Amino acid sequence: MGNTKSAFIREYQRKSKSPWEDHSTVLLLADFEFDDDENIKLSFTQYVYQHRDSAGRVLGISVSKSILEDNPEFDSQYLTGIDMYITLLLLKEDIQGFCGHFASEFEAIYGLPPQIYFEATELHWAEKLNETL
Repeated sequence: MGNTKSAFIREYQRKSKSPWEDHSTVLLLADFEFDDDENIKLSFTQYVYQHRDSAGRVLGISVSKSILEDNPEFDSQYLTGIDMYITLLLLKEDIQGFCGHFASEFEAIYGLPPQIYFEATELHWAEKLNETL
């Protein structure tokens, strides 16, 4: 990864609009296509960002308006707790597929390739939901 700019993880250069004291985000999902040179081109009509503090702890996620419109039970694009876990579980397959395009960066951040990480994480997220229900 070095010092090259990443589309996958972004350290803020200015204050975030989120309600948290976040320091960086990890892009978990976005629309994309490949250009003629097979480079990935991102668009953001549908996205999920994971917000992290300066120590790397997850504070919550933010979702696009299109995801929010598909889930009217959520009253904000900034989600934590059960709302965050529900969203992540609903979008797990899409998120896993998207993160697979950034497998090296993903593994450098999370310590596992996307497929293995999301198999284990799905169980954890489901446990978190069961604890709150």
